[in-house]
Amino acid sequence: MKKLIFVLTILFLSSLFLSTYAAIPRGGIFSLTLDAEPATLNPFTSSDGYAQAIEGYILEPLANIDINTYEHKPGLAEKWEIAKDKKSVTFFLRDNAKFSDGTPVTADDVKFSFDAIKDLKYKAIVMREYLSGIDRAEIIDPKTIKFYFKDLKYKNFDALAGGILKILPKHVYKNPNEKYTRVLVGAGPYMIDKYEKGKRIVLKRNPYYWGIEQSIKDREYNFDSITMRFVETPEVQMQMLSKKEIDYLGLRPETFMKQTSGPEWGKSLFKIETSNKSPKGYNYIGWNQKHPILGDKQVRQALAYLMNRKLMIEKFLYNMSMPVNGPISPVSEYAPKIVGYDFDPKKALKILNSSGWVDSDKDGVLDKMIDGKKTNLKISIMMPTNFWEKFLTVYKEDAKKVGVDIEIKNIEWNAFLKLLEDRKFDGFIMAWGAGDIDPDMGLRQIWHTLSSAKGGSNRINYSNKKVDELIDRANVEWDRSKRIKICQEIFKIIADDAPYLFMFSTVKTLYAYTNEVEKPKDTFTYGVGTGYWWSVAK
Repeated sequence: MKKLIFVLTILFLSSLFLSTYAAIPRGGIFSLTLDAEPATLNPFTSSDGYAQAIEGYILEPLANIDINTYEHKPGLAEKWEIAKDKKSVTFFLRDNAKFSDGTPVTADDVKFSFDAIKDLKYKAIVMREYLSGIDRAEIIDPKTIKFYFKDLKYKNFDALAGGILKILPKHVYKNPNEKYTRVLVGAGPYMIDKYEKGKRIVLKRNPYYWGIEQSIKDREYNFDSITMRFVETPEVQMQMLSKKEIDYLGLRPETFMKQTSGPEWGKSLFKIETSNKSPKGYNYIGWNQKHPILGDKQVRQALAYLMNRKLMIEKFLYNMSMPVNGPISPVSEYAPKIVGYDFDPKKALKILNSSGWVDSDKDGVLDKMIDGKKTNLKISIMMPTNFWEKFLTVYKEDAKKVGVDIEIKNIEWNAFLKLLEDRKFDGFIMAWGAGDIDPDMGLRQIWHTLSSAKGGSNRINYSNKKVDELIDRANVEWDRSKRIKICQEIFKIIADDAPYLFMFSTVKTLYAYTNEVEKPKDTFTYGVGTGYWWSVAK
């Protein structure tokens, strides 16, 4: 009898939970901010995180990543078959998959999307590197397409399935001479409703989305509309949150600690400090390797010793970040033990002196003869947002004490990107997102010599033959333990070369939201999962 009561109780509680969860409403508006307006929405050339945030709602890949398991699940392709010899894969498209203009998604569109990336006229250099192991695409029938691999890169399938290959309508993007700056047509759950330049982009449901019924079942994509406002200043973002002009805001540690108290917090505004297994990115200062001063490895190493990262983490980041000693977050299992560049001005000066930098005219700035001309050790660092000003000011003052003259330049985002593209900079401060849990494909994008071509992500023109060889080896190594060892060797070489001044990686996930939205949990295993949130606004 006790057993029967126990079972009935469990069934009752389960049904209560399911009925509550099933009652999640669909509708309403989800509003958030982007720190800047995307430079372009051209899906072939866009590379900044702001464009990718928008694309994530509009462009549906062949397969999606499960936020709890990090495994592939069906997207535009309802299934796929990888050949036993791992030299090809066949995707079977859904019969009901359509683009947001109502046209069916066909194998011809998929083949076009792949071929366009390979076509130099489309200038899709970043994606081209990811798809370098794919030889060709063959249409089997209107809903079936087969890809042939020209090598055994273990990530070939991921590159095709997981979003690197953006599935686009051929009839919209067939002209490579079009800029497609503000055009974005896909087969995902949302489509562009309005684009107000400099202000916001508004998305609405794609009425032809294949997964409407599936998303209802999965309690995903619950909002009818999503508004992303372009707001750079954290203070303004917080004001918008307080006024409920936005529903969600990712927080920096300082904002989390200093601006989330008051009578409204815990009632109409809520802050969350959580953590998950999502890959972590890092901040850095990138040095132009072709600069007459910064091309010297010893100078770059000395510059790394001049940054007091420990002080900055304590003072500005409230110990919610950790120092990064190479191009990988320390929390990644790929991260090797690297002897970092701890703050040591005396060591920095010793390195510079040994490299010929001295204050010959006693003006407080080190100098050296370069190409027969006396050159001061003066470097400018660009930043796209004033958030970094306090960090760079501390760095500037510490560098000044040993005779290094650093100039800080605040550059508007689109102008900033143009200077990066044209390679017209000394140094710049930026961040790399986390990418995949297996970072080797990102290594090719950022550190391989081939990626230094215009439009590539190797903007600093870093080139190391050994690193290139190891990256190529890692890409074809299917044994994960062996691949980790190869990548760790890569990280150590890059850390020693000091092409970046590696700064910080986040530890916690911080955000705030209003009482007009609700969520199933604070975070999923591999991300916050705002796609599963819903509106409770009246």
